[in-house]
Amino acid sequence: MTLAKTPIDVFAHVLAPEFYQKMLQLAPTIPQQMPYLQNRALTDFTYRQAQQTVATRQIISMVNVNPEDDVDPKQAFDLCWAANQELADLVRTHPDQFVGAVAMVPMNNLAGAQRILTEQVATVPELLGVQVFTRALGQSIAAPAYQPLFTVAAQLGLPIWLHPIFDDRKPDNNVTFSWEYELTQAMLQLVTGGLFQRHPDLKLIVHHAGAMAPFFAGRIAATLPPQQAADFHRFYVDTAILGNPAALALTVDYFGVDHVMFGTDAPFGTLPVGASAAILAAIDQMALTPDQKQQILTQNADSLIKKGHF
Repeated sequence: MTLAKTPIDVFAHVLAPEFYQKMLQLAPTIPQQMPYLQNRALTDFTYRQAQQTVATRQIISMVNVNPEDDVDPKQAFDLCWAANQELADLVRTHPDQFVGAVAMVPMNNLAGAQRILTEQVATVPELLGVQVFTRALGQSIAAPAYQPLFTVAAQLGLPIWLHPIFDDRKPDNNVTFSWEYELTQAMLQLVTGGLFQRHPDLKLIVHHAGAMAPFFAGRIAATLPPQQAADFHRFYVDTAILGNPAALALTVDYFGVDHVMFGTDAPFGTLPVGASAAILAAIDQMALTPDQKQQILTQNADSLIKKGHF
């Protein structure tokens, strides 16, 4: 594939080192609860670049070490604010790797979360939007309590990144399948809760190629009212399914080439720094025109996120 520009990876992860050390002081058992945090490329950015096999420009978001799970609302706000400043600093100090960052918000402090959007994300050029998870504090992200966050993001024109998290009510959670179910269920709850009817211009980027939705397109159309089935197509999605051009073709067919963006889940999926090469190879094999491939690799992200980095 001949690329006009270096691909923009819209869903790459880091663990900001200063933030992580603060969290370890507050919750020392985090590494035992989340063994995947031992991935060196999350915190060592010299190593991360040295191990990279293909050039990408990454939009970084924090792995799911969420302060609200361990500290009070004031502490959670302070930790998120400082972490966002650290993420912005990483973008400034590693411009050869990172092109932007996605902010954290304290889900046990919704007033503080809204302040982060209005006073921090909207004013710091390196912060491109906000990341939320499929569940927070035992509730779906579609719960009424969390809707003010979506309202403020929509008013400010800021994209939202949606990342999966385990549902603690399920005894059989696993990385292979459970996170894809969690994403799909959150998408359904957001749609049936009327999110896109209230905020038709809201941009919500779903990890892992829209999870199960492309594969159950017929079921979505048959079981939901027409407006809700149509709203499923409003999501934006990345390409983070470790390759698989046939599956990506279903994703593009369902969401449309305008709503699919290159994203890898780096540095996860393929050790040591992610599956960028496999995903790029899969996109190259798809029956798309060169212009359509370039849309997925750079132009859709460029159009969606309008802070001038690309």
